[in-house]
Amino acid sequence: MQWIYDTLKTKTVGIAGCGGLGSNCAMALARVGIGRLIIADFDIISNDNLNRQYFFNNQIGKLKVYALKENLLRVNPELKVNALDIRLCSNDIIEIFNDCDVIVEAFDLAKMKQMIIETVLTFMPEKYIVSGIGLAGWGENNMLKTINMDRLIVCGDGEIEISETLPPLAPRVGIVANMQANQVLEILLGKMPYKRSE
Repeated sequence: MQWIYDTLKTKTVGIAGCGGLGSNCAMALARVGIGRLIIADFDIISNDNLNRQYFFNNQIGKLKVYALKENLLRVNPELKVNALDIRLCSNDIIEIFNDCDVIVEAFDLAKMKQMIIETVLTFMPEKYIVSGIGLAGWGENNMLKTINMDRLIVCGDGEIEISETLPPLAPRVGIVANMQANQVLEILLGKMPYKRSE
């Protein structure tokens, strides 16, 4: 088991967005001992974020990226966190996440998701990107899946978009965020060895 921690502490993961997906994915990676996280977001914590994002009531009004860094270091003081208050564009993504072993897409808006996926696949040919698409509402666990498209891995149901009647809620958002973290581990550590019972 020690080899897992020895490997993970040498790895760097970039997370674009520190909301429901990004904050929960970052926390899962901090807990397993990832060595370094580069997190980027420009938004401020509001009361309606607390139903699904890894923040606390006394952090309302703070920038998400700095509050998340604070929370991550409370869990794993050895973690190195580069926290960037920035609205990402293509050029920023290439520069900021250049040293990352894996990049996690954790944006809210479809056009931002498309932008980062296209940027990574086009201009960063050695990088994997793990995306979260389709996480609104509740229930329907059996719809959540992982689709592996070479360097692009998509977690979620791939269908249900956020709306007034289907808001993003903690259970599904958290599941998809942890699916993303789990896929990051698979990229960094390889497939999990196991033996099926006869």
